[in-house]
Amino acid sequence: MNQIFGKNSILMNILVTGSNGFLGKTIVEILKKEHKITTLARSSGDYQLSLDKQVPNFEEKFNLIIHSAGKAHSIPKTEIEKKQFYQVNVIGTQNLLKGLEKSTLPQQFVFISSVAVYGKEKGTNITEESPLNAKDPYGMSKIEAEKFIFDWCQKNNVICTILRLPLLVGPNPPGNLGAMVKAINKGYYFNIGGGFAKKSMVLTEDVAKIIPFACQLGGVFNLTDGNHPNFSELSNFLAINQKKNKPLNMPLFMAKGIGFIGDLIGDKFPINTNKVNKITADLIFDDSKAREVLGWEPKEVLKFIETNEILNL
Repeated sequence: MNQIFGKNSILMNILVTGSNGFLGKTIVEILKKEHKITTLARSSGDYQLSLDKQVPNFEEKFNLIIHSAGKAHSIPKTEIEKKQFYQVNVIGTQNLLKGLEKSTLPQQFVFISSVAVYGKEKGTNITEESPLNAKDPYGMSKIEAEKFIFDWCQKNNVICTILRLPLLVGPNPPGNLGAMVKAINKGYYFNIGGGFAKKSMVLTEDVAKIIPFACQLGGVFNLTDGNHPNFSELSNFLAINQKKNKPLNMPLFMAKGIGFIGDLIGDKFPINTNKVNKITADLIFDDSKAREVLGWEPKEVLKFIETNEILNL
């Protein structure tokens, strides 16, 4: 197996977009130890602009672009919110590439994508060869951005790497994981049907560490911790981390009943049948390609949670 993961890499001048985001901050913090980092974000960093509205004017040459800026996975409630995914994730990407064309092209480009491109709500051993069947605005925008970047890199002889990530875990998590931690802290988190559904996850720091090596080879890679904890394991470790009681369990029949009520009430209700089905189904992605090609050897998410502070509330 090609043991690239963890070896020293060549000093590079790297541009990180979305440098103030959850993953972007970790990428900057880890890679700045060995590389020159230039940051781009809406309201902070070396370049302060909104890529969905502006084409940047770069004043230097970059060896590597890490494009982690984008609108994160959330459920849009209006047509305007749906269009924002396209505007930020697709138009923003196009504007970034236009800016690079006006300056000097990089040797390598890494795009932070998502397993949402597969459009799967359940399944196991989902590989990079699986069809991209996303129908939601977020997943569709990531598919389109991936295609645009791949074509642009081919046209300009730039090594293209696409990292498809599942649930990201690290200190002070946003999104679904942050909501889960908050619910555990406040005592209203429940596992459903025993919480046995497994989900793929990965640590932000491991994603950051693999980038300087993955970018040299190019390709499309799923990244997970390889352990795929279930909700019961994850919530129990988070409860211990937060010094809270073990979360309670809601019987599946009760959750389905509440979900049915949510179907009748509509979007204002926090849960519906679709959400119950998602929570109770395995969704596991295969990262064997990254392990074989990159020597990907990540830490287990649960061990990280056991020994690190996750969130202060």
